[in-house]
Amino acid sequence: MRIGSWVLKNNLLVAPMAGVTDRPFRQLCKRLGAGMAVSEMVTSNSLLYGSAKTRRRADHEGEVDPISVQIAGADPQMMAEAARYNVERGAQIIDINMGCPAKKICNVMAGSALLQDEALVARILSAVVAAVPDTPVTLKIRTGWDKQHRNALNILNIAENCGVQALAMHGRTRACGYSGHAEYDTIAAVKAVARIPVIANGDITTPEKAAYVLGHTGADAVMIGRAAQGRPWIFREIEYFLRTGQRMASPQLGEIHAILRDHLHDLYGFYGDLTGVRVARKHISWYTHGLRDSARFRHAMNQLQTVEEQLLAVDTFFEHCRRYGEHFDDAAIGSGHPEQPVQGEME
Repeated sequence: MRIGSWVLKNNLLVAPMAGVTDRPFRQLCKRLGAGMAVSEMVTSNSLLYGSAKTRRRADHEGEVDPISVQIAGADPQMMAEAARYNVERGAQIIDINMGCPAKKICNVMAGSALLQDEALVARILSAVVAAVPDTPVTLKIRTGWDKQHRNALNILNIAENCGVQALAMHGRTRACGYSGHAEYDTIAAVKAVARIPVIANGDITTPEKAAYVLGHTGADAVMIGRAAQGRPWIFREIEYFLRTGQRMASPQLGEIHAILRDHLHDLYGFYGDLTGVRVARKHISWYTHGLRDSARFRHAMNQLQTVEEQLLAVDTFFEHCRRYGEHFDDAAIGSGHPEQPVQGEME
């Protein structure tokens, strides 16, 4: 899979998810098999560039290439400035968010709301591509605004004419949100005429589903979001299945514990102890979903305030699971994410 001058090691991508795809999570997914990971979106509002949150999101120290940063906004000039800002700070691919269905994004005519205004789409894409001529620009969209207005083919044509170098598409309209099931026929129709790589996204939760979506749509790659929450090894499982046609053995409890501990330490180092403990809670919940007494553990764990308490609680819980010979229930694997997606997520 190639995006501009970047050749990815495979065709498995991590979807941008607000509050999830920070640097520690992206690095972990890459280590466990993902070919690329797109950052959580960075606002195009230059007034926020000085905030601690924005500075963290633009921190790519030690991150494995290629570094893809997603920007969101509705003003072409501000989007161009946001692209330049992030390239100056290490971004190697700029991704434009026109797929997020969250109300707080769509209410300011950003995210998937932009699909209603194709002329504005063209102005934004042209401005961003011109602003970073040596950096590939990619685009994330949905199939359209609603089921009566699926205009993904029009958006593809605009994107290609503006110089966008890859298109990722979630198989729902903006109006669908995350309800119902993703449909892949629109992605297939877009791929059939596309001159740029097309990446399929939406409801890809197992290796078998990834293989099906690639076959059905002809897409060049698949993008995984919520299914990787608490299960970042899904990328190596998919890669193995695509290569062999066989299921890879599920990770043993000890490996899951070790992956979680490494992830926690990366979170503490990235955010600092106070914020790191708070951010870690949701990840711990996702990793432990489906294990013996995990609901009770999560409730108690969410009351803890320090790194030491949190790590001790995690270690004690996994020791409890080992003592009883407990492992993940296959039915629960990959379902540790909340029923409703993280606010603003772009899976």
